[in-house]
Amino acid sequence: MTTKSFLTKAFGFDPAIHNVRTEIVAGVTTFLTMAYILAVNPSIFSVLPGMPAESVFTATALAAIIATTIMAFYSKRPFGLAPGMGTNACFVYTVCMTMGYSWQFALTAVLIEGTVMAVLTLTKVRTRIADAFPVSIKNAIGSGIGLFIAFVGLQNAGIVVDSENTLVALGDITHGTGLLAMIGLVISCSLVMLHVRGGLLIGILATTIIGLFIKDPATGMALTRFNGIVSAPPSVAPIAFKFDFSHIFSADMLTVVLTFLFIDIFAAMGSVIGVSQKAGFIKNDGSIDRIDRIFLADSIGTISSSLLGTSSTTTYVESSAGVGAGGRTGLTAFSTAVCFALALLFGPLFLAIPGAATAPALIIVGMMMLEPVAKIKWLNYRESIPAFLTLILMPMAYSISDGILIGMIAYVLLFALSGKHKEISPAMWILAAVFILKYIFM
Repeated sequence: MTTKSFLTKAFGFDPAIHNVRTEIVAGVTTFLTMAYILAVNPSIFSVLPGMPAESVFTATALAAIIATTIMAFYSKRPFGLAPGMGTNACFVYTVCMTMGYSWQFALTAVLIEGTVMAVLTLTKVRTRIADAFPVSIKNAIGSGIGLFIAFVGLQNAGIVVDSENTLVALGDITHGTGLLAMIGLVISCSLVMLHVRGGLLIGILATTIIGLFIKDPATGMALTRFNGIVSAPPSVAPIAFKFDFSHIFSADMLTVVLTFLFIDIFAAMGSVIGVSQKAGFIKNDGSIDRIDRIFLADSIGTISSSLLGTSSTTTYVESSAGVGAGGRTGLTAFSTAVCFALALLFGPLFLAIPGAATAPALIIVGMMMLEPVAKIKWLNYRESIPAFLTLILMPMAYSISDGILIGMIAYVLLFALSGKHKEISPAMWILAAVFILKYIFM
C-alpha cells in the first residue's frame, strides 16, 4: 500500500485536492487554539479534594488524544476534541460544590451520559432531540454557560470577590493575583483582537512568565513557581475508574445526567455546524455528511473521559482555526492528536501556570460563547423570557442545571398560558413535568 493510498483510506485524503503539509499545519494550528484546556482544566478540577492537578492534566490530554484520533480515522473530519468548557464548570461548581455530591458521583454521571449519547447517536435520536428543542433555549444555554464561565474566571482571578453587603464586589486589582489577572486579560484580549493563532495559549504563557515577578501579598512568594519543564506524564491512578454507583437511581443523578447531556448535545451541535459551514461540509439540503460518525466520536470520547477521571469531551469550535488554515481531512485531526501526545511530556510547564493566568482565558471564552444571544427574538416575550431566565440564572444561581431546568419550565408554561400549547413538543411537556416534580419533592 502506497503512502497516498493509506492516507486516502485512513483519513479520507484525496491527493488531487488535499496537501499533506497543509493538513499537518492545520492540525498544529487547531492544537494551538485549544491547548489552553491543558492549563484550564487542571486549574478548575484541583479545587476538589482528591483530584490532583497533575492527574487531571494527564487525563485531559489522554481524553483529547483518544477522541480526536477516533475523529481522524473513523469520522475523517478535521475536528479537534477535548474535555469541554461548560461541563467541566458544571461538574465542579454545580454538581460537587453546590449540590454537594462527590466527584466520583459526577464521574459516574459522565459515564452514563456518554453511554446514553452513544446509544442516541447510533439510533439517530440525538439529532432529533437537538432539532426538537426550541431555538431560543438552545441559544440561551450556550450564552448562559458563557456568562457562568466568565464569572468563574473573574472569581478565580480575584477580580470579583465575596462581599457581606453586596454578595460580590470588585477585588484588589492592583496587587497579587488580581493584578496579574488584569495584565493577562489585557495581553490575551490584544492577541485575540489581532487574530493571532493560539492567542489564548500565548496569553496564558506570557502571563505565567510575568507571574514570576509578581508576589502574593499574603505569602510574599511569586505567583508563578516552576518545577521543571519536561517530565514523564503524571499518573491518572488517583482519579481513573473512580465511580460511585450508590446514587445511580436517584432524581439528582437523573438531573445531572440530563444537564450534562443537554450541554454536550447543543455545544457539539453548534461547534459541528459552525466548523462544517466554514469547511464546506454542509449539503444543499442542510444536512452534514458523516454527522453521526462525528457525534459518535465525541460520545466515545466522553466515555473515555469518565474512565480517565475528567469531564465530558466535545468538539471544539476552535477547530475552525485549522479549517481556516486549509485542513479538510482526518489527517488534520490526527496531527492535532499527535500534538496533544507531545504535550504530555510538558506537564510541569502547564501545571506551573497559576489560576490568575488561566482566568483571562475563561473570561474571553465566556465572552465568545455569548454570540448566540443576538439570535434570540427579544421582542417575542414567549421566547425571550424563558431564554433570559436560562442565561441569567446560570451565573446568578451559580448553577448551570437550574438555569436549563427553569428556562425549560418557563418556556412550556408561557406557551401554554398564551394559548400556544400546540407548539410545544411532547418531549418538552414530559421534561417540564419531570423538572417541576424535582423542585417540588427535592
